[in-house]
Amino acid sequence: MTSLDDARAEDRTLPEDATLLIVDDDEPLRSRLGRAMEKRGFQPILAAGVADAADVLKQISPAFAVVDLRLEDGDGLQVVNQIHDKREDCRVVMLTGYGNIATAVAAVKAGAIDYLSKPADADDVEKALLAKPGARPAPPENPMSADRVRWEHIQRVYELCDHNVSETARRLGMHRRTLQRILAKRAPR
Repeated sequence: MTSLDDARAEDRTLPEDATLLIVDDDEPLRSRLGRAMEKRGFQPILAAGVADAADVLKQISPAFAVVDLRLEDGDGLQVVNQIHDKREDCRVVMLTGYGNIATAVAAVKAGAIDYLSKPADADDVEKALLAKPGARPAPPENPMSADRVRWEHIQRVYELCDHNVSETARRLGMHRRTLQRILAKRAPR
């Protein structure tokens, strides 16, 4: 083992309390992530939404949590607040399929230590959960493409304009129909 491998192994040392609350309304993703994190030594507890997470939090105070930002029955930021009311030192990572700067800032303000766009693999989640406080993350293996950055910017302005297509198009200096076509498409990779 090289010294770099030793450092990585040391960074991945789990504390005694490795309880991990995973809150996501996507059942296949939730169970797959739960199994993957269990293989890495965590003790996952799965919840399907805000209400489910509230029930779990009545019984346990997890040391770690992975929370989807948009849930069918509410907002993942509510769950982050509930977690920190129960246990202030819980290390929370936000996941979302709708990644943009505004929601990342909101997640960090709510107390999340990191913010990952879906699809995030279990290695990324583990690195984020076990990162030392104040440590800078390694550069991404697959950074966003220029098309994705453009799409993210449009999504951010769209959200800031309260999902008003005409106002967003005016602020971005583009035709409303062009914006509608962009918004109808899936996010580029």
